[in-house]
Amino acid sequence: MNFPNPFFSWRPHPWHGLDIGPNPPQIVHAYIEMTPFDLAKYEIDKKTGYLRVDRPQRTSSHPPSLYGFIPKTFCGKKVSALMEGSEKGDGDPLDICVYSERPITKSEVILNARVIGGLPMLDGGEADDKIIAVLANDNLWKDIRNIDEFPEIIVERLRHYFSTYKLIPGKESNVSIGEAYNREHAETVIKASIEDYTEEFG
Repeated sequence: MNFPNPFFSWRPHPWHGLDIGPNPPQIVHAYIEMTPFDLAKYEIDKKTGYLRVDRPQRTSSHPPSLYGFIPKTFCGKKVSALMEGSEKGDGDPLDICVYSERPITKSEVILNARVIGGLPMLDGGEADDKIIAVLANDNLWKDIRNIDEFPEIIVERLRHYFSTYKLIPGKESNVSIGEAYNREHAETVIKASIEDYTEEFG
């Protein structure tokens, strides 16, 4: 029997064992943790690589897109240096939001994502960028190359979701989100996160 090359005897860790993508930083792999149909917050368990239930969502809003991270990235000091007001990176892989015309209802999937922009998010002083992308071979979105070609209402929904998904009644939010940035800056953030990953993990 001929095994594929490379062949993994064990399931690769989604953060450390998967490739960044076929043509980074333009087209990257996205490992999906959450879909627009999820009402609990799922996050990768950094030790095992399995999805962990982080918390049920307090609010009624659903994620407006597929939501996950780019493998072999890390939000450290280089990512932090790109965001005004940031004290440090959040210490997680770089988040990515991916849009597809057809509903994708399963998480723990890998897809090719074409990067078109991003949102600069500060969470308690930590840089927590949200890269915005489209499914690379999507029938509707595949030809979009930059955030200004994307419907403004979709970016507005993303901003609203991330502004409110951690809200606790009676407490002030420590999350702030700036204006969406273009593909060029998003690619710069991705490159910085790759460099941060190399420094952190070798």
